[in-house]
Amino acid sequence: MENIERRVRREVRAMTRREVITKAITRQLTWAQAAVVLGITERHMRRIRRVVEHYGMEAVLQRRGGRTTQRRRIKAATIELLVRLKRDVYPDFSVRHFYEQVSEKHQVKVSYNWLRLMLQEAGVVEKEPARGTYRRRRERRPMVGMLVHLDASTHPWIAGLPMQDLVVALDDADGRILYGRFFAQEGTASTFAALQGVLGRYGRFLELYTDRGSHFCRTEQAGQGPAEEQNGQVAQALRALGIRQILARSPQARGRSERAFGTIQGRLPQELRVHQITDYAAANRYLEEVFIPNFNRRFTVTPAQKESAFVRLAGIELELVLSARHQRVVRNDNTVGFQNLILQLPPSRERAHFVRCPVTVHQFSDDTLGISYQDRLLARYTNGGELLSPTTPAPNKVRAAGAQALRRPTDAGPAPAMPRSARSRISHFSARAPKASEGAGGKMSISQTTNPNPGGLPSCPAAPL
Repeated sequence: MENIERRVRREVRAMTRREVITKAITRQLTWAQAAVVLGITERHMRRIRRVVEHYGMEAVLQRRGGRTTQRRRIKAATIELLVRLKRDVYPDFSVRHFYEQVSEKHQVKVSYNWLRLMLQEAGVVEKEPARGTYRRRRERRPMVGMLVHLDASTHPWIAGLPMQDLVVALDDADGRILYGRFFAQEGTASTFAALQGVLGRYGRFLELYTDRGSHFCRTEQAGQGPAEEQNGQVAQALRALGIRQILARSPQARGRSERAFGTIQGRLPQELRVHQITDYAAANRYLEEVFIPNFNRRFTVTPAQKESAFVRLAGIELELVLSARHQRVVRNDNTVGFQNLILQLPPSRERAHFVRCPVTVHQFSDDTLGISYQDRLLARYTNGGELLSPTTPAPNKVRAAGAQALRRPTDAGPAPAMPRSARSRISHFSARAPKASEGAGGKMSISQTTNPNPGGLPSCPAAPL
């Protein structure tokens, strides 16, 4: 027992000496003050200083506590350089991030553990707190494309600018970032943009893991779980694509994405500052071109199975599926009303008009609007209602151009007039007796039509060319 206590006292004295000498090297203490703290003479402290400057810290601390340690020839100038870089150039970098920077850019060859202990002893960084209670780790999915985490983080990414939300899609199997972009506010539009980015680049995946945000699910009463039936915009799009949605019950349940955001918050703002990026447009470019590839190179793991569960999508208009959809009916002047806006439908070659047709108004993730009919986009508009898609010539003009081409002068002269009896036989509308519901002109008025659609939307009248 006496030998153990003597060894503990020696190790404590060695730790105290190391910390005091480190503070003297980094000029937080003078060498004379360090001699007073250690209880030695200034002459002996000068001898220690010469040994440290020539051989390094371990030359003074070796053979302490009955243990022999290998001499580490890390000079005092290297320690002073590392402390100065951490304090002046990289003050907001984590220790791991700082270690990568000094190893790659400043060619300082030290171990990560030695650097961490040295910075802690110098008082530059704080010691990490003790870990919490034991939790069982959830195993990763065996293949990529089986589960995708979608989450957002609000953080002061750029100093001096308002905080924005960084939306990130993360694969569960290997931890790879599949999508990342800054948005002013997380919501339905940002979710659709992220899904479109992942589905368009990698293909359809099996499950989506999200929190319980209002744009992901609906809760009937406060404090209770989500409702069994979800008919929100995101839920409808996921059902249409055959993707199962998993709602997390707590932030701890999303630990994998939370840890990823912890790493991103400890690296991305510092890199944006070092590269002098001062706006979110440039930050999005840096995020896509530099940060995400570096993150995936450093932090991805090898999945249990090398196969992929991603399935390429073909024949699906992702832009129409991944949008907020609202049902409307075209008015008599071929306009659609939507949120105090009047959206004018352009002429189409497929129909003479779209009066009384049930159409869908889409709110796309790029803050534009669109109108589709039978899963076909008719026109696109700005958020102010201005038409963006090019208009097509009216059907009457198309028929007139075709008739003009047929009536070009030839050597045979003009074609003879068609007899009246023949014209009546091939007419589009044959003569018939008017019904009781028809007006005097033989046509049914719009106010007299009925709604045969049990869903509430009137049927679209035929409008052949």
